[in-house]
Amino acid sequence: MARARLIRKSGCRSDQTLLGAEVLFWFVLVLAVSIGGREALSGLPALMAELVPPGMMAAEAGPPSRAIAAFPIDIKTDNGRYAPRVLAAGPGFPQWLQARIAFARTTGGSQQQAIPLSAPAIAIVIDDLGADGVDTRRAIALPKEVSLSFLPYPVASPTFAREAGRAGHQILVHVPMEPDGNTDPGPNALLTSLDPAANDARLDWALSRIPGFAGINNHEGSRFTADRTALIPVMERVAERHIFFLDSRTSADTQVVTLARAFGVASAGRDVFLDDTVSAQAIAAQLARAETIARANGVVIAIGHPHPETMDALARWTAQAASRGYELVTASEAIRRKTEREVRSLSAAR
Repeated sequence: MARARLIRKSGCRSDQTLLGAEVLFWFVLVLAVSIGGREALSGLPALMAELVPPGMMAAEAGPPSRAIAAFPIDIKTDNGRYAPRVLAAGPGFPQWLQARIAFARTTGGSQQQAIPLSAPAIAIVIDDLGADGVDTRRAIALPKEVSLSFLPYPVASPTFAREAGRAGHQILVHVPMEPDGNTDPGPNALLTSLDPAANDARLDWALSRIPGFAGINNHEGSRFTADRTALIPVMERVAERHIFFLDSRTSADTQVVTLARAFGVASAGRDVFLDDTVSAQAIAAQLARAETIARANGVVIAIGHPHPETMDALARWTAQAASRGYELVTASEAIRRKTEREVRSLSAAR
């Protein structure tokens, strides 16, 4: 800093000297011309020699130059929780996660201390939204940390998605995908029998229907998410969009998370379905199970649906979550924490 001040002071003194010389020169020249007319101009070279310091004219006549001061820039590596996260396509984990693994190996696992611990985190995602106005609005009335996933084909889905976005919720597109068996996933579902271009067009249509989305999760899709050949072009498209893919895990053979990492897509799987059995008692038991997983692992993702029983249970549970020691987080935040936890476990194992 002292050197920088010296540079500025030196430049300022030089500029002031030059400015004073210019003012004096023009004052004397105007005075001489007003008194002596054209004859006064014949003495101009001698006048300049007297007023301008030796060497200044020669220096000014040369090519323009400027002084350049170089200062070192100290870029500190921030491996903390709020460091930039850049996902890049490539095999395995994204590059920033690979770097964390390498760092942990070289420091004996001390990287684990850089990731702060917090209260057990629970992400609640309500999907199948948009078809029923009453239940969709009940979901929107839940705390904004609850993420909401909208089916693309109901007529009112775009309107409800905008309403949910204004309320502060994270928005997902609940993309219909081919199931095993004869269940109908809905119009424009992604199918293993279609070519990649057709599935790309259907995905683009689904995304175009839901404004403000941050990610997707699969509606049905037990067959599609288990088919690597069909899923790879879709994952490429998701990577281009820079959105996350929450795996609803409708199949034990799902390839979503594995392929997502290969393409640098943020992804994790659902841990708990809240309402496979739609009853107050069953939903309460699944919420208790989610709490148990959160205490054990630090984070859990639970998916529910807009049944009246689910909405009633969540209205009560979310009001008490903080006082019970749990942190409500969005789907993307839960994906981040689950991925980092897996990286820490992998680093410790190696």
